[in-house]
Amino acid sequence: MILMLEDDGERIERFTAVLTSIAPTLQLIVWRSARTMVREVRPFLASARLISLDHDLEPQDGEVEDPGDGIEVARFLAELAPVCPVIVHSSNGTRSEWMVGELELGGWDYKRVAPIGDDWIEAYWRGVARDLLQR
Repeated sequence: MILMLEDDGERIERFTAVLTSIAPTLQLIVWRSARTMVREVRPFLASARLISLDHDLEPQDGEVEDPGDGIEVARFLAELAPVCPVIVHSSNGTRSEWMVGELELGGWDYKRVAPIGDDWIEAYWRGVARDLLQR
């Protein structure tokens, strides 16, 4: 199982396509809200093989609750025993560093992937995810 925090629909489609090609048997579960992920993720952690987190989140059309941000999920995870590697995939450099700092304090194995270029998911995130899944 792969757990993801991502709010962009087009990115979710691209992540799904990449994961289908490198790990077709693993289910992808996506949350578009950090606060919802924190509330719901605990039962999925025992089966998680990889977690990938964005930082900046925008509310979806019609949503009233603030979706929060990736730091909220990183802080939540840091309080738990590590279960799998984490990728931080945010273009917000400062906040990404805060996220990996939280994960490091919690003893989690992590990698940072900066979304640079139009094909960063296919060209860079894919390789990092594949390598982490092969561990």
